[in-house]
Amino acid sequence: MQFRMMKTIIEPFRIKSVEPIRFTTEKERERILKDAGFNPFLFHADDVLIDLLTDSGTAAMSAKQWSGIMDGDESYAGARSFYSFEKSVKDITGYQYIIPTHQGRAAEKILFTILGGTGKSVPNNTHFDTTRANIEYSGAEAVDLVIDEGKDPNSLYPFKGNMDIEKLENFIKETGPENIPIGMMTITNNAGGGQPVSMENLCAVRNALHNYNIPFFLDACRFAENAYFIKLREKGYADKSVKDIAQEIFSIADGCTMSAKKDGLVNMGGFLAMNDEKLAQQARNILIVTEGFPTYGGLSGRDLEAIAQGLVEVVDEHYLRYRLRSVEYLGEKLIAAGVPILQPPGGHAIYINASEFAPHIPPEQYPGQSVVCELYRVGGIRAVEIGSVMFGKKDKKTGEFIPASMELVRLAIPRRVYTQSHIDYVVEVIIEMFKRRQSLKGYTITYEAPMLRHFTALFEPVS
Repeated sequence: MQFRMMKTIIEPFRIKSVEPIRFTTEKERERILKDAGFNPFLFHADDVLIDLLTDSGTAAMSAKQWSGIMDGDESYAGARSFYSFEKSVKDITGYQYIIPTHQGRAAEKILFTILGGTGKSVPNNTHFDTTRANIEYSGAEAVDLVIDEGKDPNSLYPFKGNMDIEKLENFIKETGPENIPIGMMTITNNAGGGQPVSMENLCAVRNALHNYNIPFFLDACRFAENAYFIKLREKGYADKSVKDIAQEIFSIADGCTMSAKKDGLVNMGGFLAMNDEKLAQQARNILIVTEGFPTYGGLSGRDLEAIAQGLVEVVDEHYLRYRLRSVEYLGEKLIAAGVPILQPPGGHAIYINASEFAPHIPPEQYPGQSVVCELYRVGGIRAVEIGSVMFGKKDKKTGEFIPASMELVRLAIPRRVYTQSHIDYVVEVIIEMFKRRQSLKGYTITYEAPMLRHFTALFEPVS
């Protein structure tokens, strides 16, 4: 029996278990904001109505994943669950050496402990926060070389996550290939609005790096979403399966770091994967000291089973069609109401353009943080600033404030968690805020950590 094609894209799953949401009043939320130093990272999760802080580790797992959890082998060494995990990762990536870690940043920490160091530089389209922090903690420099379209919130270029090849070539020549231990690409480009990278660009980056014998690694945490964008937007891929496209993506690179908390569809886990035997042995040596034995790497057997199944489910095209369309739906509603967002909508989140939403707030008063706080105060929605709080800094010589290239607020959509009515509520809250956006106030930082300050910083409104 053939089904007629309908316009409505439905969730490709049924809901089997639910958890309650606690409703709060605006007066309560004002107190919660103040008690948390106006930083949503410091909220109690029970006080959040709709949680769009991150799509990392927030997915609803499937019945088969929960079944795998019950079947997990918790042996310390050589657990059956590790081999299920390893087989699934190898099937997608094709890499020979698979090293489990408790999450993506642990894989980054291991990789840059080996390859980082003072005087070295690592190019990327755009490093996200933990990648940048792990590179800089090693003493190396993290360099962003995204194309100019990727810095323009209003550009509709289909692959705004691409790296500028001319800038990469010039960077290699000026820096010296001997000072570049590795080159990376983040797919999709999270800091740049969840924008995809084309297969053509991945090949060009690989060729530019390999011409100088520089290894090429992926930050692959949203590889499936990137693969589906390639299927939709890049010539020659419309008739290929997402799994085939993903396998081609991984074949271009020499290895990857992966937070399975995104496109692994799990609540905890990640891995480091590569074809270099010597690098893998060095990585395992560090893993044993910091994470655990090579066949569990900071994870329980049940976590490994959940990842193994998640990597099968994430390349399902019915799921990915629903996933990208759900995010696009939110974006379309906001655009129709005149709300400025980064366009086109990304794969995992909508990014409000805070510099246009609140143009009266200068970058040094963090317009994105203002929008984030107001979202919670008005509607109990938790989001995250992706702007000068996260990426702004002071010039080391002059002390001058250097703002981020874009002032954004990310509304990250957890996978398989919220329904259309939840998203409609988010739209209503944002539109209500937008109508009285001139009342938003800037913020100043009263406390900040030396690295990754956005997680623990404290703020107060500018009077």
